[in-house]
Amino acid sequence: MKIHEFQAKKLLSEYGVPVPRGRVATTPDEAKLIATELGKPSVVKAQIHAGGRGKGGGIKLAATPEEALAAAEQILGMRLVTPQTGPEGQLVRRVLVEEQTDIDRELYLSLLVDGVTGRPTFIGSASGGMEIEEVAAKNPSAITRVAVDPTTGFQPYIGRQLAFALGLGGDQLRPSVDLMSALYRCFIEKDASLAEINPLVVTKAGAVIALDGKFNFDDNALFRHDDIAAMRDPEEEDPLEVEAGELGINNYVKLTGNIGCLVNGAGLAMATMDAIKYAGGDPANFLDIGTVNDVSRVVNAFKIFNADPSVKAVLINIFGGMARVDIIAQGVVDAHKELGVKLPTVVRLAGTNVEEGEQIMSASGLPLIRAADLGEAAKKAVEAAAG
Repeated sequence: MKIHEFQAKKLLSEYGVPVPRGRVATTPDEAKLIATELGKPSVVKAQIHAGGRGKGGGIKLAATPEEALAAAEQILGMRLVTPQTGPEGQLVRRVLVEEQTDIDRELYLSLLVDGVTGRPTFIGSASGGMEIEEVAAKNPSAITRVAVDPTTGFQPYIGRQLAFALGLGGDQLRPSVDLMSALYRCFIEKDASLAEINPLVVTKAGAVIALDGKFNFDDNALFRHDDIAAMRDPEEEDPLEVEAGELGINNYVKLTGNIGCLVNGAGLAMATMDAIKYAGGDPANFLDIGTVNDVSRVVNAFKIFNADPSVKAVLINIFGGMARVDIIAQGVVDAHKELGVKLPTVVRLAGTNVEEGEQIMSASGLPLIRAADLGEAAKKAVEAAAG
């Protein structure tokens, strides 16, 4: 789950990370009032779940409250297009109005779970204010990575190592280490998967401040973080992903292709999407139905397929022992009858109760397209999607 910048900064501030003064506004008049309260030049920043806002015109400087009002009038209600939103852009419903910062240097600092080591890992760079992927591609030596042993947690030497790599010495050393320690505590205690500060700035007065903030949280841990779950903004998420979650399908991600996938198991779902690509097609989604043997789960998956106009065919790939094939088959039959499914449906089933599942589908009289293995299923799904 993602949250907005203003929410991330509130969370960082609660843990002792310095952030600029400011508040969120939903109307231009609110923005003007906040700028007046700040009593100094301000910056008006669009609040959407995407980076690159400045390049798209979503961040504007304001010398006076009147300029803050004008900036908010321009930003609120716009469809902000950034490299992370796609060409359709994202509707801006709120802005963060905060005091301008007298910047001397921009740095980069993040904390994430390294997929290779399985450890929380700091990533730092003296090239802040830029997309870290661009820095990594052009100058990988500018990036410092420091893993944290979760059994011992954050230690001051880790902070010093990062601080020196970022050029934060002298009077800035202790505040920087304290900031990193606070960031780590927040990351661990709130079950985050990513905490990013870009840029982390050094002001001309020598202070170290988080000028931006971004958090991703582990959805599976939200049950123990009501405060984080309350920050969720469904309006920033794909409508089909929201609907899938409401239907009990939590492992659904909307993609750009035209072949709907229904699979049991995340690894098998990835392999299925790879097979579709290899066959010349493009998956419309990632959907791991899991090992819950529930007919309604299959029916609900087809509700999502029917609601997605980009889906031209469906590929069902079930393989394993915990998911019962007969229940999956019954779900496919019920979905077609209850929902009037017209999409070509390719079915590859293997596993527990496969004979019973075959009988259910054969007796249904539905024009299901059968496949003996994944390669054949992917090829038939691509052909079906092509018409």
